Amino acid sequence: MSAVPGPYPPASGLPGPYQPFSAVPYQPGGYPPAVQRIAVQAPLTSGMATASLVLGILGVLGGWCLFGLPCILAVILGHIALAETRDGTRSGHGMAVAGLVLGYVFVGPMIAFTVMVFFGSVVGAATPTP
Repeated sequence: MSAVPGPYPPASGLPGPYQPFSAVPYQPGGYPPAVQRIAVQAPLTSGMATASLVLGILGVLGGWCLFGLPCILAVILGHIALAETRDGTRSGHGMAVAGLVLGYVFVGPMIAFTVMVFFGSVVGAATPTP
């Protein structure tokens, strides 16, 4: 029987005319050229942003016994960190915003608590007890 030509190529294993391997386009030794890899370092995180977030969390957890001081520092450092991360040379913008939010939300009640404790102690010390 003879092979009937059809729409498929002959089943010889090679799709076209066989061409031997040539190492001409590669470096000496037959290996392909090395791929150039560039390592890019991510921008450094702002230390002020980290401190603002940490102080904001401390103000939430224990600011009442520290008289609101961590909340005030979180607000101050948060604004400094926002200015530091604005141009994109440092990362940590989200941490600065979170520190600001925690600081502003809890700085008011902490200051009110501190004022009440202070004036309560002053009035209590000035008022004679019978």
